[in-house]
Amino acid sequence: MIRKIVHIDEEKCNGCGACAKACHEGAIAMINGKAKLIRDDYCDGLGDCLPACPVGAIEIKEREATAYDEKAVEADKAAFSCPASMPKTIERGKSFCMERAESALTNWPIQIKLAPYSAPYYDKADLLIAADCTAFAYGSFHTDFIRDKVTLIGCPKLDGVDYAEKLGAIIKGNDIRSITVARMEVPCCGSLEMALRKAFKESGKNIKVNVVIISTSGEILR
Repeated sequence: MIRKIVHIDEEKCNGCGACAKACHEGAIAMINGKAKLIRDDYCDGLGDCLPACPVGAIEIKEREATAYDEKAVEADKAAFSCPASMPKTIERGKSFCMERAESALTNWPIQIKLAPYSAPYYDKADLLIAADCTAFAYGSFHTDFIRDKVTLIGCPKLDGVDYAEKLGAIIKGNDIRSITVARMEVPCCGSLEMALRKAFKESGKNIKVNVVIISTSGEILR
């Protein structure tokens, strides 16, 4: 369809990013130091970004473009309103150890949904229940968390299941010595702790539990 839509002159663009911040629909992004219209269907053509541009690199033009999809825009806004889903860049130093670390994993499978209810490695085990993202956020995860533990991982938000029944059966049917819960700071990760509390009620056991919270930048917060 022919409609009014934003046009960005990349030669004039100075890469300040003001237009991307001013675009409430998320239609503009900074790519290789230049502003680009990345979604025709996210641009309503009203031009809230125009006054934000200090060099006059933006104008409204009539051309063939996909229809504005208000429902898709609102769905994206709802998704990114959750702190757990908010995109951000984490600054890292340039120097880090390149030496290859050995894996400390001693059991398989590790996904909570796939883990067996009973296995020899559960006997007198120190159990690690970890959110998926923790091993990626914390650089020494194998050394500081997985080593000498039986590892189970999951993401209650993405898996969309309550782990309580499975964990309760594992705890009840095996001689677990201790449990460490490694979770991210994001709110949805709290479901791992809640599932474990319910699991203890179902198992009737009382086992020492240590909860570790890791920030998205890889720091231990608690």
